[in-house]
Amino acid sequence: MKTSWRTASLVASAAAVLSLTTACGQDAPPPASSQNVGATAAAGDYGNAGSGGDKAGGGGQAAASPSNTAGELNVSTNAELGKVVTDNLGLTLYRFDQDTAEPPKSNCEGDCAKTWPPVPADDASAGEGIDKSLLGEVTRTDGTKQLTVAGWPAYRYVKDVNAGDVKGQGVGGKWYALNPEGKKAQAADQAGLSTRQDPDLGEIVVDKNGMTVYRFMKDEAWPKPVSACTGACLEKWPVVSPVDFKDTKGIQKKGYMTFTRPDGAEQQTINCWPIYTFAGDKAPGDTNGQGVGGTWYAVRPDGKPVGASEK
Repeated sequence: MKTSWRTASLVASAAAVLSLTTACGQDAPPPASSQNVGATAAAGDYGNAGSGGDKAGGGGQAAASPSNTAGELNVSTNAELGKVVTDNLGLTLYRFDQDTAEPPKSNCEGDCAKTWPPVPADDASAGEGIDKSLLGEVTRTDGTKQLTVAGWPAYRYVKDVNAGDVKGQGVGGKWYALNPEGKKAQAADQAGLSTRQDPDLGEIVVDKNGMTVYRFMKDEAWPKPVSACTGACLEKWPVVSPVDFKDTKGIQKKGYMTFTRPDGAEQQTINCWPIYTFAGDKAPGDTNGQGVGGTWYAVRPDGKPVGASEK
């Protein structure tokens, strides 16, 4: 198979950083900043799908166990995610955020590759809806050739057993179904920050990947936000990076602002309280961070912690 992929130019744009000059809680313009939310798992985390990761796309016909072939690739339409790439058995193909596309490189080895088997490149071909110029290959550390789509190494997920399953979607906040352009397949209406109704916790805030957002009770909000989570703490509780208020849904506007951390990074707040995700949440819908250490709690749309008294 001839190596080929489409080289995309990366365009970086400078965004003005909003200075925090007023006391927190006063109405302030939304930050003109990136809409990307911080990672939800530590580097190399391949995780196991939680209950939230098993909820979609299980109604397809039964597929055989993944073979060591890819065959003719096709496009399947998922009700939530839109168009996704599948192999000749109808099994969904995924990409990993810790990989790179330019140049193509897989960072999923060992146990990770057992949970997420790399898709062989040898016999892969472009079926209907697949642009063959986007198909390529990358040589793994064991010398095998792995299929790439637009440069991104492609994988299957061991918990997908039926054609049309997408149980790997959003696992660890790093695994996503591939769309035909090699991008992440995601619900079109998923905002950067929004809310969902949890059966146990009620209405809580989630990030663009559906991962639960938390507050740390040792932080401060008044007169300005201060994060007490530093160093090793951040490995378990990644900060939520700035999200433009226009890219939120159901979030309180008052006190919605960013602040500069001691390391120079910008962090988002809700009602002036710094917000985070949890590395222990492996799939959308997980709330494993709730009540950890008696100091970490899911966040309501007004910034209040779920199940804890406000300071």
